[in-house]
Amino acid sequence: MTGWRFQAAGGPVLIAGPCVVETDDVLLRVADRLAALGTALGIPVCFKASFDKANRSRPGALRGPGLDAGLAALDRVRRATGLPILTDVHETGQVAAAAAVVDVLQVPAFLSRQTDLLVACGGAGKPVNVKKGQWMDPDAMAGAVAKVRGGGATEVAVTERGTFFGYGDLVVDMRSFERLRDATGGPALFDATHSVQRPGRGVDGASGGARDCVPALLLAAAAAGADGFFIETHPDPASAWSDAETQWPLDQLEPLVRRAVAVWHTSRAS
Repeated sequence: MTGWRFQAAGGPVLIAGPCVVETDDVLLRVADRLAALGTALGIPVCFKASFDKANRSRPGALRGPGLDAGLAALDRVRRATGLPILTDVHETGQVAAAAAVVDVLQVPAFLSRQTDLLVACGGAGKPVNVKKGQWMDPDAMAGAVAKVRGGGATEVAVTERGTFFGYGDLVVDMRSFERLRDATGGPALFDATHSVQRPGRGVDGASGGARDCVPALLLAAAAAGADGFFIETHPDPASAWSDAETQWPLDQLEPLVRRAVAVWHTSRAS
């Protein structure tokens, strides 16, 4: 088991990075900024990027470099910055290879009921983050976490990333964090950028989004009891290979996280 924990005594944890593995230049620019941010704020930071986006809206959409090249790129980030690394796995056959390189495995929301995948991640000897399915209520995540723990994992978190509201929109119920902790017995994180997606309402049927709503939701989650934050960020979101309408601009990340950390501490002090 690695040293990463989804809860920290002195503040919230932060999982952040670009949506998908891009060029080394983009990855290292983001990672260097995140390492400095973690030091400045005194919070644990984990770098995230996906080697494959297996749930693209359109057949021709960019998915990423794939397992081997993607893991090699993530390993370079880890070696250059010392940051722990998180990535998604989509199939049981990817788990062992990913676990040999990264520090944290993540199960995407659309796979949060896939028993074999959850059990395999649990048996990999790594912390596991499970994204809550957009169609699931917080209490239903108890089963997903039980599957991961049944595989052997002891460090498991669930991340709230919004719930479907009609067609093409998501809402966040701020009661979810307490309910998720009660249901699973583990920490509950908040995904501030996927929660503002507008599925199918972007260009050519891709996911759109309301990036301007990220600060309000993040600060509300910090006050409502989230144990940590998940934020996709990019030096130039408009040119990002995935989720261009929801990733948070890298040069605006520090002030946003500073505000969220301040709210997090204030809410607990009172």
